[in-house]
Amino acid sequence: MPERKNTTSSEPTGSQEIRRLGKNLNGYLGETIDIDQVLTDCVLFARNSGWAVEEILKTPHPGLLAFTRCSALRTHQQNQQPEHAPPRIYISAGIHGDEPASPLAVRQLLQENQWPMAMELWLIPCLNPAGFRLKRRENQDGLDLNRQYLVPKAEETLAHIAWLERQPSFTLCLCLHEDWEANGFYVYELNPDGRPSIAEDIVNSIARVCPIDRSEMIEGRPAHQGIIRPSTDPRSRPDWPEAFYLLTHKTRLSYTLEAPSDFPLPLRVTALVTGVLAALKRIS
Repeated sequence: MPERKNTTSSEPTGSQEIRRLGKNLNGYLGETIDIDQVLTDCVLFARNSGWAVEEILKTPHPGLLAFTRCSALRTHQQNQQPEHAPPRIYISAGIHGDEPASPLAVRQLLQENQWPMAMELWLIPCLNPAGFRLKRRENQDGLDLNRQYLVPKAEETLAHIAWLERQPSFTLCLCLHEDWEANGFYVYELNPDGRPSIAEDIVNSIARVCPIDRSEMIEGRPAHQGIIRPSTDPRSRPDWPEAFYLLTHKTRLSYTLEAPSDFPLPLRVTALVTGVLAALKRIS
């Protein structure tokens, strides 16, 4: 287990103290979800709100799905100066089958439909349906999909990359995750060009609903007030996570949101939803 110093976490404003459940020992042992029902709900909510729905890999239905909500004026907007084009936001969830809060957060976001209008959105509600069906982190072939993006072998990753190659560059990418070891919520920021950071906005918004991991070391990396800013050199990672592929090919600003899996599931879902909306508000 990675070293975690100063493991106190902040408590949500105005709430009683929230502590870890103590369920997760040497792995995630918490709640599971019916991913097929969750994805069916996501498709229904998305179509009712005017999203385009595409099945990019026909695994057992519903398969690997991609949703888009783009302006009908896309061709015209692509010819405009960048400052006049709407922000393009990419969000993904469910790359690990033992992180149920992220697909549930996507479902809630689609159901509530409170997206800022002045932006275009690309959304993958679950990158690893097979993992959820098997109730494990990896896919059906035992592969961790979040280590597949440099030399991909998994069919899910190959299909995902092929889909990403057809999409434009993104203003911002958000990858939704959980961490069963975490003492609270935390965020990875990949921002190699030193653009205005939104990490503090995300963390401050989440702190009102969920404890923040204030450890000085998280996942073996230095952290400050719930924010990790790792090396963005692709050579530093022999097995690329999704975020490194996105940073190399699709964006220059990426955030990975990590909910604490050893806290109640509704709290984790609320935290992820809050973090996404805070990020979109800042970008818009």
